[in-house]
Amino acid sequence: MDKNPPITDTPVREELIKKHEARIDRLVGDYERRIVNHLEETYSKETKWPDRLADQIARFGGSWRFILIFSVFLASWLLINTLPFIHHFDGPPFILLNLILSFIAAFQAPIIMMSQNRQATRDKQEAVIDFAINYKAEQEVDDMQKHLHRIESELHVIRQFLETTQQKPDTN
Repeated sequence: MDKNPPITDTPVREELIKKHEARIDRLVGDYERRIVNHLEETYSKETKWPDRLADQIARFGGSWRFILIFSVFLASWLLINTLPFIHHFDGPPFILLNLILSFIAAFQAPIIMMSQNRQATRDKQEAVIDFAINYKAEQEVDDMQKHLHRIESELHVIRQFLETTQQKPDTN
């Protein structure tokens, strides 16, 4: 019967695993930061000013700030054009307001679509990068598992050698 517990049950293995997990996390984090920084630099260099403008318009058009400003604008427009003691420049049924809203919708929709298409392309690039990072991390884990198994085998041989030398009677 083996007096020594297998290496799988020892705190040494747990310590090795934690040490290697931390190493993998650090390596993957460094690798991912380098790639994301490179992607950001490439994106900012290759993006033309109309595309950046479209992204900013889409970002603003999809914000609470836009909703608040536009709500105040609409409420003001309706209030000014319905109060009886103020001259109405666009009385009910608010034809001018309808025209303005139609123009905004006609321009904003394609701009948002262009921005979404660019974002989808960028998301695909990031997905490929994430796959590469995960693949590299998996390779690192596989390598460490091989090293751990080799160390376990060597420790087993050393343990057997020590047991056989301890069992031999001292013949002095």
